[in-house]
Amino acid sequence: MPQKNIKGKRSGSRKGIFSKGKESEELIRLNRFIAASGLCSRREADELILNGLITVNGKQIKELGYRVRRDDDVRYKNKRLTPEKKVYILMNKPKGYVTTTSDPGGAPTVMDLLGNKIEARVYPVGRLDKNTTGVLLLTNDGELAGRLTHPRFEKKKVYHVVLDRDVAKSDLEKLVKGVDIGDETVYADAAAYPSPDDKSHVGIEIHSGQNRVIKRMFEKLGYKVKNLDRVYFAGLTKKNLPRGKWRFLTEKEINMLKRGIF
Repeated sequence: MPQKNIKGKRSGSRKGIFSKGKESEELIRLNRFIAASGLCSRREADELILNGLITVNGKQIKELGYRVRRDDDVRYKNKRLTPEKKVYILMNKPKGYVTTTSDPGGAPTVMDLLGNKIEARVYPVGRLDKNTTGVLLLTNDGELAGRLTHPRFEKKKVYHVVLDRDVAKSDLEKLVKGVDIGDETVYADAAAYPSPDDKSHVGIEIHSGQNRVIKRMFEKLGYKVKNLDRVYFAGLTKKNLPRGKWRFLTEKEINMLKRGIF
């Protein structure tokens, strides 16, 4: 993001869930076990438990504080859940790929870019439109994914937007003052021209996780988005990562993500 911009107002490794050598003895909360399986976040696991969708050793459990052992038979819709080794992948998403694990219409998904090189059952954190490019995190850490996408944690996102024409400075100001997109007013935290020589390009910092929020804001102001690239998400960038490629996060990056939300 350039130095001169318009700003808006806005308010090491970890041990596993079971201690080594005591995996069949130590008890942990059921929602934590479910989250460790990669199925969902702890908050979502609580909902599954309350709705009677979880069984332990053949018994339906609706008690939120229920505790289990690693070798207990925990199931969701009769599918056994097992804690997995956590995997964290950073991808520079290209155009033309859907940000889902599968697509009913047969469109290519970001999972196709991983090929058969990942044994763990990972899934995208959040969503980028089919033709939106840039930083995408994939993981089987359901709890981390849930927190990164929850509005309460307000994870910063930065986009490089290319419009169909030059953007007026007054419209940059409107972005940070708030744009009514129909169902609510959305505020950018900062907006700027990456280069003073081409004002059809805009850098925008935002925390909202609404679907297509950037496009909807600019459309409301009378512009058409030609290209949208996410260059920053929750501390992660696509630096040195070519479009369409991916890599595993470093331990430093993983710890940074966890320190920011736990």
